[in-house]
Amino acid sequence: MRGLFLALSWLTVLPVRVDGTDVERAAAGALRWAPVVGALLGLAAAGLLVGLAALGVPAAGLLVVGFLVLATRGMHVDGLADTVDGLGCYGPPERALAVMRDGGVGAFAVAALVVALGLQAAAATALAAHPATALLALPLAAATGRAGFAWCARRGVPAARPGGLGATVAGSQPVWVAPVWWTALAAAAVVVVPGRPWQGPLAVAVAAALVIGLSAHTRRRFGGVTGDVLGAANELAVTAALVVVAAG
Repeated sequence: MRGLFLALSWLTVLPVRVDGTDVERAAAGALRWAPVVGALLGLAAAGLLVGLAALGVPAAGLLVVGFLVLATRGMHVDGLADTVDGLGCYGPPERALAVMRDGGVGAFAVAALVVALGLQAAAATALAAHPATALLALPLAAATGRAGFAWCARRGVPAARPGGLGATVAGSQPVWVAPVWWTALAAAAVVVVPGRPWQGPLAVAVAAALVIGLSAHTRRRFGGVTGDVLGAANELAVTAALVVVAAG
C-alpha cells in the first residue's frame, strides 16, 4: 500500500506522507497505482463539472480543467510544456534536455498548453450536458492518461539524465503493466457512452496509441525518459480520451 500512498503524495495535493521506505521500490509501485489516483481525481472533477453545470455556471469545463491543474500541483502541464519545448529545439539530446531544465516557457510550450487545455475544457463542457456520461468519462480519461506512466517507464527505457523522477522510475515497470491497465479500462469503457459501446474503448485505444508514439519519439530525441515526459504523456492521453468520448 505504500505505493498507493506515495502515488497520492506525488500526484495530488493531498497531505499524504510516506516515511521509512525504499524510494525506488515505492516509486515503482506508485506508477502502478497511478491510474487509481487518476480515477479518483477524475471522479472529483466530474462531480464538480456536473454541479457547476446544474447551477448554470458559465465555462464549467474550463473551471474543471483549472481544478485538475491545481489538484496535481500543475506537474503534468509543466511536463507537457517542457517536453514540447525540448522537442521543438534544434541540436543534440543534451541541447534539448538543457532547454527542458531551463524552466522558461517557449512558444511551442504556450501553443501546446493552449491547445491541450482548450480541448479538455471544450470536451468537458460538451460532456456537462450529459451528467451520467461525464461521471464516467472524466475518471476514464484521467486513469487512461496515468496508465501511460508505466509505458514510458517500462523496462528497456533508460533515464535521459541522472537525477529527478525520470531516473528514479526509468525501466522500473514490466512491459505488460500499461497494456493490462489499458485493456481493463477499455473493457470498462463500453458503458461510458450510452448506445455507443465502441466509443469509450476507442478513446482508450487512441490515447494509448499516442502515448506509445510519444514514448518512442522522446526516447529517440532525448535518449530516454524524464519526469517531464511522464507529464506530457498524461496530458496527451487525457486530452485525446476526452475529445473522443465527447465527439458526437
